[in-house]
Amino acid sequence: MRILHTMLRVGDLERSLAFYTGVLGMTLLRRQEYPDGRFTLAFVGYGPESEQTAIELTHNWDTPRYELGTGFGHVALEVPDAYAACAEIKARGGRVVREAGPMKHGTTVIAFVEDPDGYKIELIQRGG
Repeated sequence: MRILHTMLRVGDLERSLAFYTGVLGMTLLRRQEYPDGRFTLAFVGYGPESEQTAIELTHNWDTPRYELGTGFGHVALEVPDAYAACAEIKARGGRVVREAGPMKHGTTVIAFVEDPDGYKIELIQRGG
C-alpha cells in the first residue's frame, strides 16, 4: 500500500493552481471537469502519480470558500534549504507565516507557508 493523494477543497481553483504550480513549483498532473456534479478535480505534485503522492484540489463550483476547521493540520514538503525556499516563495508572491528556523523543541529546521485558502504547508529542511 501507499498514499496516493491528499484532497483539499478550494474556493477558487485558478488561484489555487497558481499557488501550487507557480509558488510551490508543482506540476498540474491532471484536471477533470464534472459539469453534472458542478465540480472540478485538479491533481498537482512533483512527479507522476504512479511514483509520487499528489494533492487533489477539489473545486465545487457553487462554494466560494470553506471553513478550515480544527482537525486538519498541514501538508509537509521536504526542501533542501528551508531558508532559501522561504525566500523563493516570497519572491513568487507566496505568504510565509513562520520563517525558517529550528523547531521549538528540537533542531529540525522548519517553516510554514499558507496557500490562498488558508491551508498550512510545512517546509522541512532535508537532513534536519
